[in-house]
Amino acid sequence: VDPLNGPTGLAIQTLAATAGIPYISYDRATFQGTTTYYVSFDNVQVGKLIGQGFMDCVTAWGVKSPQVYTLDGGQDTDPNAVDFAKGYNSVIWGQSVAQVKAGQTNSAGMTLVNEQLAPGWDNAKGQTIFQTAFTANKNINATVEANDGLAGSVITVLKSAGVKPKTVPTTGQDATLAGMENVLNGWQCGSVYKPIYLEAQAAVALATYLRAGQTAPTTLVNGVTTNPDATATAKTEPAVLLTPYWVNTANMETTVIKDQFVSVTDLCNNVTAAVCTAAGIK
Repeated sequence: VDPLNGPTGLAIQTLAATAGIPYISYDRATFQGTTTYYVSFDNVQVGKLIGQGFMDCVTAWGVKSPQVYTLDGGQDTDPNAVDFAKGYNSVIWGQSVAQVKAGQTNSAGMTLVNEQLAPGWDNAKGQTIFQTAFTANKNINATVEANDGLAGSVITVLKSAGVKPKTVPTTGQDATLAGMENVLNGWQCGSVYKPIYLEAQAAVALATYLRAGQTAPTTLVNGVTTNPDATATAKTEPAVLLTPYWVNTANMETTVIKDQFVSVTDLCNNVTAAVCTAAGIK
């Protein structure tokens, strides 16, 4: 099952458990039951890639005295979003937490203006939230976003304010077509790429073992995922955790283009052939 959100996944899992059916939660964890498994990419590592990509980009773009604004994903509906934030906050601020308090600083001279949540991963709400923050504080000159959609929302606000490319960093996840366009055009530092075919293969492999009544090997079920809700009775579950990748201009050709995850025709038509050629994309 690929749950729309946590509560939906729990409702389906409850029915499966009643019938004695093993349950594989695909890409979004469901923390209940004794035969519940999780297949996804390592969510904390996804966040760490976002955090390191952001740090590198701040340096590469020459951002002075970074005043950072962070737009989190839907932590209200998606436990994965909490782990993403823990990952990038641990890299940027040295705190493995879902949200860091405003005013936090780090050794790189950065100051956190604020960190806010876009409910339900809603891009429109995220844009409104960032617009309000940016209107109130024009000193914001570096941003962290949990996925490409939220990055696009922030970029819309920056463009409308006359901000030029490679001025205010943004980050992302999912390696979408729009995200790759923003990366090539200098609006986004990069995005986390998660090869979906590997995730699908892992889910099929796990289902095959479970259907046969066999125990899946540790080479497949290689970790656990932890419930971010400290008050919940269900804390952890066995998980297949795959390796994500940070994609930027330097490696776009050898990752998302090579895997045909993003159409090179659509991408280069949108950003122009000259931009693609400059990035080694053909």
